[in-house]
Amino acid sequence: MIELKSARDKEKMRRAGLIVAEVLQVLKKAVKPGMMTKELDHIADYEIRSRGAVPVFKGYHGYPASVCVSVNHEVVHGIPGPRRLKEHDLVSVDLGAVIDSFVGDAALSLFVGEPPDERAALLLKVTEESLYAGIQAAQSGGHLGDISHTVQQYVERHGFSVVRDYVGHGIGHQMHEDPQVPNYGLPGRGILLKPGLALAIEPMVNAGDYEVDVLDDGWTVVTRDGSLSAHFEHTIFITETGPEILTRID
Repeated sequence: MIELKSARDKEKMRRAGLIVAEVLQVLKKAVKPGMMTKELDHIADYEIRSRGAVPVFKGYHGYPASVCVSVNHEVVHGIPGPRRLKEHDLVSVDLGAVIDSFVGDAALSLFVGEPPDERAALLLKVTEESLYAGIQAAQSGGHLGDISHTVQQYVERHGFSVVRDYVGHGIGHQMHEDPQVPNYGLPGRGILLKPGLALAIEPMVNAGDYEVDVLDDGWTVVTRDGSLSAHFEHTIFITETGPEILTRID
C-alpha cells in the first residue's frame, strides 16, 4: 500500500532530512587517509543523536552500525570496521535518521584525496548527475518509470551501468515503504506520481557490469567484476509544482 503524506508530514520529514544532510556533510569533511571506517560510524552515531534523532540503520534487520560505509568495489551496505582508508579510495556513505516518527535517508560518494584517474572521476560525476536527472523526472502526473528510465539513460550514455538488484524506495514512517524505485526501466510505466508521494531515489552505478554479489558478512554488496561503484541518494517529496529535496541543506 502506497501512503501519500500531508503537508504537515512533509515538514516533519524535512526535519529528519535536514539532520541527515548535516551529518553527511560532517562525515564528508571527516574522511581522510588512515582513518578507520568505524570512526565514521562513531561520528555519525554521535552527530545524529546530538540532534535529537535516532540512527535508523542501527539494528535494522540486524545491521550492526549507524551508517553504511562502502569502499571502491563495494556498492552498498558496507559495514564499518577496522579497515583504513587510503588515498584515492572511493567511499560511499549512506545513513538514515528518524525523528518525530519520520525518516530521512540519503547517501553520497567521495574520493579520499584525489580520484585515481579520469574515468573514476567521471563515474562519481555521472552518478550524482543521474540522481538529479531522476529527481527532475519525478513530476506529478508522470509515472514512476519516468524516474527509472531517466537515470538509466543518463548513466548508460556515459558508458557506465546501473545496479539492478538494489533499488530506491518509498519512505515515511518507515525507511522502506512502497513503491520500489528502480534505476532502470521504461518511461510511462509504473504507478502514477501524485503530490504527497515521498521517495528515496538512489542510483548505484558501476564502472563495469551491473552484476553484484553479497559478501559472507551477509550485508556488503560488491561488484562481481571488481569495478568501482558510486552511490548517491536523496529523499524527495512530490508536490503539484515539482519535486522537493528534503535531504539537502539549502
